[in-house]
Order: sequence, then structure tokens, then C-alpha cells
Amino acid sequence: MNTDEIFDAVVIGGGPAGATAAHELARQGRSVLLLDRAGRIKPCGGAIPPRLIKDFDIPDHLLVARAESARMISPANNRVDIPIDNGFVGMVNRDAFDEWLRERAQAAGAQRRIGTFKSLSRDDDGVSVVHYLARERHHKGEGVPVSVRARTIVGADGARSEVARQGKVPGVEDTRYVFAYHEIVRAPTADQRSADYDGTRCDVYYQGRFSPDFYGWVFPHGDTLSIGTGSADKGFSLRGSVQRMREASGLSDTETLRREGAPLPMKPLKRWDNGRDVVLAGDAAGVVAPASGEGIYYAMVGGQLAAQAAHELLTTGDVRALKLARKRFMKLHGTVFLVLGIMQTFWYRSEKRRERFVKICEDRDVQQLTFESYMNKQLTRKKPMAHVRIFFKDLGHLLGMARV
Repeated sequence: MNTDEIFDAVVIGGGPAGATAAHELARQGRSVLLLDRAGRIKPCGGAIPPRLIKDFDIPDHLLVARAESARMISPANNRVDIPIDNGFVGMVNRDAFDEWLRERAQAAGAQRRIGTFKSLSRDDDGVSVVHYLARERHHKGEGVPVSVRARTIVGADGARSEVARQGKVPGVEDTRYVFAYHEIVRAPTADQRSADYDGTRCDVYYQGRFSPDFYGWVFPHGDTLSIGTGSADKGFSLRGSVQRMREASGLSDTETLRREGAPLPMKPLKRWDNGRDVVLAGDAAGVVAPASGEGIYYAMVGGQLAAQAAHELLTTGDVRALKLARKRFMKLHGTVFLVLGIMQTFWYRSEKRRERFVKICEDRDVQQLTFESYMNKQLTRKKPMAHVRIFFKDLGHLLGMARV
């Protein structure tokens, strides 16, 4: 490899955000290096809404399951089954899904390399230099030091982004994180399944024993399942929680295939760029939705917007273009993040409130409006009277006047 190489953009991190950014920039005719350390699969339920499938042209073969309903389970084990009307939520395996996105970026013209990002420096002419350990395959400890020059850099290297820190993006040290953990298990055979088992249903546990401040999940993936949880409580045993959830779901005897954990940001960073040549995307930018923990769709949108901002900088030379990534994202999704953040802060605080939250979700108006917003990725404005009814029902629960 030639250490004098220069790229219009170096994208660091090959998850949904980075792969989407690399694809977008390559599609614009830019010279792009996509650097991914490989061998890493993020803990993730793997749910993708129809809006993502449509906007990013995701082929059917990547969908390993189609969730047709969701079940919410309260602290008192009350269950609310919510059908997904007129559609489904796609389920993907992140290893195959992420690799397909990287291959698409490569097909558009991006160069792919396996390596671990180490540091940033600057040449005498002010152009950034990306230093990394290159290798032919994923193997910890291996690698040859390599440096390439980059006119712009997209940091998509996940939570606690080293690119953000090295690139001196303001405010990165102030970010708070939760930790997520899941186990991929083999789906139960016919004789292992309980009478209640449904391979097309997502189960969501709102119980403090599974998470004191978030929720636990059991999501179908065809011949496997993702069973996971998350919490900001450092003293809470996530692995113990997943084991208890497997027992509660009748899945304690199924084969465990993988265990994965990772930190997740709690809200979008206040700055996504360093005012010069670095812009962030995905978990590095903090775009994991509060309350739901959804990240794939927002990561891909963020990657697309980061690429567009980098392209505008390369075209105009105006560093203010980098600010457009966050500005455009928050214009599209800032209200949803605000509402979900308030919801998580209030409803997940105690068992009593979780019980009331699940009770609210029995309401058909709540179900329909929630799924319409989730599936289409915008707060639905249809059915104004339904919003009015929901407001008064929520008020009753908030004041404790509604029966649980």
C-alpha cells in the first residue's frame, strides 16, 4: 500500500452508518476508502421498518423473518398483543446485513480494507492523515502500520468514537452511555416449543428484573432468536437478566450461538463535526432512539446525511457544510427523539409506571398511531380525534385515575 495515497473521503467503520456513507459518496463519484476492522457484530434486535427497506432498496433475501405482531409484557405479567396491520417489520441478521451494505458500497466504487483505526495527524499542507493497522483478515494483534491522506473523514466507528476524540469534535467527552447485551440462540425445535411460542412475534419485557431502566427483548430471526437487554446501571447483571428472560420465555435449553455486548449512546451529540474535515454518523453521532433503542434506520439516514455534508464540503470548500448533517437529521427526527426521551424518562422509572405504560398500550388508538409512526418514521398527523382521545387517556394514567 502506498502511504502517499489520498482519498476524497475515508470512512472509518463499516456498520450500517459507515457502509451507507461510503456508498453515497462513491455514488457521487468521490474516491472513498471504507475501513472496517471486521469480525465485530453489534448486539442488536435486528428490526428494520418498511421505510428503511423502501428508502435503501433492501432485497428480500436479507429478511430472515417478518414480524407480524408484538407482545408487551408488564411487571405483573399482563400481556398486550399488538398486530402489525397492513405490513410487517423485517428482521435481519447483522453479520449478513452489514456485509451486504459494505459490498454495495464497494460495487459503487469504494475501496474496502480491513484494519483498525489508530490515530489522526496532519501533513504540512493541512490535509488529515489516517493511521491504521492493515491486515488481510480479522485477527486481533495482527496488522501492518499504514497511513493514507483524507480530504474528509466520516467517523462511523461506534459509541465512544475514537475518530471523534482524535478529530477533536467538541462535546464527545460529555456523552452518556448504556450497555446492551444479547445472546443469539437457535430457535426451538417443534418438541422444544411452548404452546405460546410464535416465530413471527417480537416479545418486549417491561420488567425491572430484566432491566431497571430499559426493556428486555426476544426477537425472531428465522432459525435463530435474539434475546437481549440494556441498562445504564453498572451494577445490574445483563447476562443474568438474559438468562432469566430465557427461562421466562421457555428458551433456557436452546443452543447459544453467540454472545455480544456494546455501549450505546443515550442521545444525539450536540456536535457531529470538528469544523474542519471530520463528520460523525451512527452510534458515533449518538443516533440511537431513546425508549425503543432502535438504531439501524437512524444510523443509515445519518450516514447518508454525513456523506452529503462531506460531498458539499468537497465541492464548495466551505467547512460550514459539515454542520448540515446534524441540522438535517434533527429537522427530520429531532421531535421523535425528544418525545421518546421524555417517554423513557417517565414511564421506565418504576414498576408501577411500567405497568401503566403497558396498560395504555392496550388502547387500539395508541397501537395504530404508534405503529404508523414507527413504520413510516414520522409522527403521524392523521386521525386528529384519536390524538385527542389518547391525550385524555394518558392524562388519566399520569394522574392515577385510570385503572390498571
